Amino acid sequence: MAHVETHTNGYKPNQDIFSETLQQLAASDRDIIAVTSDSRGSGKLVPFGNKFPKQIVEVGIAEQNLVGVAAGLASAGKKVFAVSPACFLTARALEQIKNDVAYSDNPVTVVGISAGVSYGALGSTHHSLHDFAALRAINNITVVAPADNFETAKATILAAQTNSPVYLRFGKKVMPALKEANDDLFEFGKGRLIKEGSDAAIIACGETVYPALEAARKLTEEGIRAAVVSMHTIKPLDTELLAQLATQCKAIVTVEEHSMYGGLGEACAAYLMQHNLHKPFAIMGIPDEYTITGSQTDIFNHYGINKDGIAARVRNLLN
Repeated sequence: MAHVETHTNGYKPNQDIFSETLQQLAASDRDIIAVTSDSRGSGKLVPFGNKFPKQIVEVGIAEQNLVGVAAGLASAGKKVFAVSPACFLTARALEQIKNDVAYSDNPVTVVGISAGVSYGALGSTHHSLHDFAALRAINNITVVAPADNFETAKATILAAQTNSPVYLRFGKKVMPALKEANDDLFEFGKGRLIKEGSDAAIIACGETVYPALEAARKLTEEGIRAAVVSMHTIKPLDTELLAQLATQCKAIVTVEEHSMYGGLGEACAAYLMQHNLHKPFAIMGIPDEYTITGSQTDIFNHYGINKDGIAARVRNLLN
């Protein structure tokens, strides 16, 4: 596969970086195929379709067909990215993801766009707060939520090189770079240490990693050293890093743009409990209720998924 440029300093929506990276991949590989369900606009794939009209398939608003067509193309040797809003893709087409993709071992990259509460005021029908939980329970699919532009580009390239099913989850928000120098080794199943610290560990994924980093910086001003990890791969979880953090830190907080049930937090809690790694622990996410109406920022602020809320939760655990 040809070299693809990934040295980005951030400040674009991850969905834009996904599209740009996919275009670079497709330019040198005719087997790269994008399949969409009337979502080339929201998935930022209009430029891709214009450049590579023979490498894009539009199935209309039919998510089950989307996944079935993607699986068929993958079984014929194509490298397929099935792109659709996460809320519909992982609910309407869950059976097809389970059977046509995972059970049949077709190397489809299922791409959930506008994930979490990205759709804001469109409400709970358009929020994907179940996808980690649903897909974690399915064998043979890697579940990834990149946090910034660097991770998005790397994850897209790696998914194209992976011969097994992958779920990539992207939001719509402009994302700052988590680090000035992006020289990290990026691989699925290995968390990315963004900031070191030994008092507490904040483990986050996707678009919650940046507010977690802001919280850690705030805590530093108070003399509290909090490590920050982008646990971009929810499955398989980086249990080695998790155990290391549990050993060196006094408390752990997980943060996710997902239901508090069945996601990153519960995955971490289950591992820690079963391996006798007992530290003060808290899960931050969306509680078991229909979300308030508002923008993504409004919703994050309401549930404390922001600098002040995360810092307060860490502080409370340490006290």
